[in-house]
Amino acid sequence: MSIYAIGDIHGGLKALIQVLNKVEVKEEDTLIFVGDYVDGWSESAQVIAFLLELSEKINCIFIKGNHDVWCENWLETGHVDMTWYIHGGKETMESYNEFSDEEKKAHLEFFQKMPLYHIDNENRLFIHAGFTSMHGVEKEVFKETFYFDRTLWEMALTMDKSIEADSPLFPNRLKHYKEIFIGHTPTTNFNCDVPIQAFNVWNIDTGAAFRGKITAMNIETKAFHQSDNLPGLYPNEKGRNKV
Repeated sequence: MSIYAIGDIHGGLKALIQVLNKVEVKEEDTLIFVGDYVDGWSESAQVIAFLLELSEKINCIFIKGNHDVWCENWLETGHVDMTWYIHGGKETMESYNEFSDEEKKAHLEFFQKMPLYHIDNENRLFIHAGFTSMHGVEKEVFKETFYFDRTLWEMALTMDKSIEADSPLFPNRLKHYKEIFIGHTPTTNFNCDVPIQAFNVWNIDTGAAFRGKITAMNIETKAFHQSDNLPGLYPNEKGRNKV
């Protein structure tokens, strides 16, 4: 059995299928998705339909991202958040044009059931963005932090590499978990289109929303597979506006 962590998808169904084919996923494997399934490329609704079908065949864990929260709110209330609309929401709404009310209801339930984080039996944390509590995710006061925070990643990136884990200077946030797998902040922001490790934090969002790829990483071996760059798979589209 292998366990794979899969980075942000942002409506790129073609890229998702491509990377899963490269992984050659087996029925006994587990796939842990770190969120942001929608908003960006033109197949957001189709991504959700595909993931629902996939989860019937393979053990999947779907972490909720900030774009998923926005889409969930729209499916539930019909309200169009303007920040969401200009950062991929428009394309997501359009992708639902051919979906029935019954299908939309099933997608809403899918979003509603998503956990905000997952901790496995090896004490590895999977979360979309980050957390701020020095006591770990269970003590986080503001749950929105789980899908909006960037400070965890920024802290890990800028830490002095000479600091040992038993040093009083080592951040308490990083002491709670064996490893932390995140998305949300594209590695392409740092001129890199592959996963980046900073101490025990692995960032596997390799810029699928923009000009990057979708990544699937074996969490044990750290070997990874990637799709083609998304603009090449959707040549007549622009992808999501960068924020």
